[in-house]
Amino acid sequence: MVVFGIDPGYAIVGWGAISFKTNSYKALGFGAIETKAHTDFNERLEYIYDEIYSVLNRCRPDALAIERLYFQTNQKTAINVAQARGVILLAAQKLKIPIFEYTPLQVKTAVTGYGKAKKPQVMEMTRRLLHLDEVPKPDDTADALAIAICHTQAAGSALRRDMFRRGI
Repeated sequence: MVVFGIDPGYAIVGWGAISFKTNSYKALGFGAIETKAHTDFNERLEYIYDEIYSVLNRCRPDALAIERLYFQTNQKTAINVAQARGVILLAAQKLKIPIFEYTPLQVKTAVTGYGKAKKPQVMEMTRRLLHLDEVPKPDDTADALAIAICHTQAAGSALRRDMFRRGI
């Protein structure tokens, strides 16, 4: 199974593609799409869409896993992230790639076994599970890989799928 993970944003979109076979993970590729701060917001969205569509079209994963949007204290930031997330989902939908959403709690639990794990713990376990020499940078890229790993865990059994669907 090839899973494409996304950590959505409008300044930085982290992405990572992994292969999961017989309880073994392999990173197929990862990176970040970065937009410049003073660029027109609509141009930023167009750039994110074009870049994600291009990478997804080359990769053709079996599934796309993306972090579920949660409200932050800054409403403007949340709305902008939601718009960026929308163009990312549109790219996946146009390519007919099944989309799955996960909360940060679900990702932490899947990767570390502990839902309140700190970011460095999640990043280190992601590095270990993927047999990488170092944690991918920027952090958004490591987060995207963790989201992809989360999907492989959630897809593993009917019980897990039900637990993840309910956000347990």
